[in-house]
Amino acid sequence: EPILARTITDVLRGRGVKPALAPSLRILDELKHSPEVKRLLFCGVGCAVQAFRAVQDELGLEEVYVLGTNCADNSPTSEDAREFLRRGVPEVGMEDGGKKEILGYEFMQDFRVHVKYNEDGRGSSSSPSYERKPYFCLPGDVADFAIADSCLACFDYTNSLADVVVGYMGAPLDSDMAHSYQTVTVRNARGEEMIRSAVNAGRLDMGPEATGKGGHENFAMATVSSDKLVQKMVDGGEMKEQKGMPRFLGEIMASVMTAVGPKGVSFARYSIDYHLLRNYLHCLNVWGEERANGMLPEYSVDIVEKYLETDESFRKLVESLKSKR
Repeated sequence: EPILARTITDVLRGRGVKPALAPSLRILDELKHSPEVKRLLFCGVGCAVQAFRAVQDELGLEEVYVLGTNCADNSPTSEDAREFLRRGVPEVGMEDGGKKEILGYEFMQDFRVHVKYNEDGRGSSSSPSYERKPYFCLPGDVADFAIADSCLACFDYTNSLADVVVGYMGAPLDSDMAHSYQTVTVRNARGEEMIRSAVNAGRLDMGPEATGKGGHENFAMATVSSDKLVQKMVDGGEMKEQKGMPRFLGEIMASVMTAVGPKGVSFARYSIDYHLLRNYLHCLNVWGEERANGMLPEYSVDIVEKYLETDESFRKLVESLKSKR
């Protein structure tokens, strides 16, 4: 649930990565009845930021700052997110009676989902435990219920209207998810002001400029081709319950992919391209070519056209979905 935070304690209540859709603009009703609030920092994912930007001039605020996160594949509800953990990562004990407190989870650049939790539900979040499970070991059908339909029609993974965007994309993974560097994208003068203020207050340590290495296009297209949602689009019908890869094989696969796959900014490009191409196929499958093309922002058009020109497997997927309509 979104809150209008007025204290540091209130702000800290929002910690943790819990990827489920939230009605972020609900706080505007409270804001409307709080005339003493003249300066606002709005925190949200891309879809929430787009909606907020559309109405911010009507709020009577003197100063507005927008802090965004990179975002893809949220669950429709918090219960769906919990069901993902129960079925996808049973090792953390989400079954009835489990005592572990889940603090957050994220799909990280080592091709594993990292689940952060307190062992007995009462521990300090400053010393949590982690379960790291390879993507390849997750049941293939969890995406069918764990990803909201609206997220499959989104092309704003990078949260393009925020002043500052924070996320792990583009950063090296040299520690656990709570202590590794994050990537900070600063888009305008207001964003520069936000970063400068945080640095001057001693609340933010800046590392080097984000870099990357390794090609990303082949990895992105391989992920699209093997994606269970894409296979469902092409084959039609319902997605059947599917088991993931055995754990020892998944660990080998994740380690190999981490070693030879794209890193840093190149990993970010891999993730952006994969989600963008998959979502384009979804829109093509549901609404047809004309509407799907109309939904693409300009930078997405460039990426889709590049893969259509250079990747035969993507062209075949597009033609297969077009022929079904």
